Amino acid sequence: MKIKTSIFLLGCLGGLMTACTSGRMKTEWVCTTPEEFWQQRDVEKEAGLEPDSVLMIDTLRTAQTIDGFGACFNELGWTSLNCLDKTVRDSILREMFTPEGAGFTVCRMPVGANDFSLEWYSYDETEGDFGMKHFSIAHDEETLIPFIKAAKRYNPALKLWASPWSPPSWMKYNKHYACVSSERMMERMRAFMKEHGSEDGGKQESSNNRSRLRMEVVDNGLPADREGHEGSDGFIQEDVYLKAYSRYFGAFIDAYRAEGIDIAMVMPQNEFNSPQVFPSCCWKTASLARFIGKYLGPEMQSKGVEVFLGTIERANVALTDSILSDPEAARYIKGCGFQWAGKGALPLIWKEHPDLKFYQTEQECGNGLNDWEGAVYSWNLMRHYLNNGVQVYDYWNTSLLDGGISRWGWRQNSLVTVNGTNRTFCFTPEYYVLKHASHYVHPGARRLILSGGFRNVLAFLNTDGTIAVLLANQTDKSLSVEVRVGEKNIRPALPAHSFNTLIINP
Repeated sequence: MKIKTSIFLLGCLGGLMTACTSGRMKTEWVCTTPEEFWQQRDVEKEAGLEPDSVLMIDTLRTAQTIDGFGACFNELGWTSLNCLDKTVRDSILREMFTPEGAGFTVCRMPVGANDFSLEWYSYDETEGDFGMKHFSIAHDEETLIPFIKAAKRYNPALKLWASPWSPPSWMKYNKHYACVSSERMMERMRAFMKEHGSEDGGKQESSNNRSRLRMEVVDNGLPADREGHEGSDGFIQEDVYLKAYSRYFGAFIDAYRAEGIDIAMVMPQNEFNSPQVFPSCCWKTASLARFIGKYLGPEMQSKGVEVFLGTIERANVALTDSILSDPEAARYIKGCGFQWAGKGALPLIWKEHPDLKFYQTEQECGNGLNDWEGAVYSWNLMRHYLNNGVQVYDYWNTSLLDGGISRWGWRQNSLVTVNGTNRTFCFTPEYYVLKHASHYVHPGARRLILSGGFRNVLAFLNTDGTIAVLLANQTDKSLSVEVRVGEKNIRPALPAHSFNTLIINP
């Protein structure tokens, strides 16, 4: 279910709810169900008589500090929002980036083209321009720069980090932005669908299987004999190219600063193990460690920009450890970013490297259906990442046209969907799942380590002393949960199939 623009503007932009007072603790409660998004509820009026489960909160038992939540600035996000009247577009950005709305504080952007760009481009496609004399971000003046500036009007302190999907094509062995031919990708899709009980070429409407993937491959012009492969280097491993690429990053930082946009951190490569039909580039782990330690690290240090390892999309802990254990690279790596199957490596890496920061860099992308099942999947992802040390949780597509299709044929979900014909928009269920955290969990909050029988929950201690408790009920019936903080308690009856946030002021 989706809420139309008029309903949203009347009912959802109000931000903070009026506090209701229980007999035990002052508590606010907001609830989202498939039928009603972001609704106020009253703890006293909707209290359960007997608890089905118990949650115990000890504010002295804390884990990582939260830096924030956000999404990614992609070209198709801006072009979709630009189908709307400016006042409507601005109302969306106000809702996303102010504390009265979702309160996004940390966002991602690409360095050059990614899979949700209008077309392939880089900032320097002049063959052999090792000195970056032809470097230019002019392309971004039409899309990414105005997108970011429009958001920063509502949150001037918005923190940005960036990663490339592909270097300039002339810096790669295959001289192409992609690593996999369209023909090969179609073969993969057919094999994947057959394995998962479907042979519809990746166009399945059902979201029942875990991948929830819908893709209609678009020809990228890469011959099969020039493909790249996981475990090999797509980037030319010569000193002159590696130096030039570090200058490319430096020029990017300087050019955006000249626009009044600071980039706080970079990751050297999006999904460095994944050859793709869209912009991509594989690196061997030893080569990536060398690039960070000898070239990128010193260049970014001279600009006052942090370097994280990422983005990591494989569950193989050894891949990550081999780079973190490289002494030259480790001097510069301040954190790690995980996405997709990389979530499997996160728990152990977090425990082994408590001195590093950890980001969830790209929530899994869905299938363009933007349905309730996608919201449930998103909640489970959020719970996994936040329970395993991440300090920043970033969604992927901010906005897309209905259907969510990329330049390269992949249908994905977004926080906002836009009907370009009717010039209307909807906030999706996944937006409200994210807002249940981002609106109430403020930068500087500490995650709380919980006890008791109820486990479908996250909780955080804000710097003002309030406790944000996020609870999901994925069953078919109402669920009474007794929430205890010291000697005090409340007992909300969580509606069936609901996401809930309680703000408790003990």
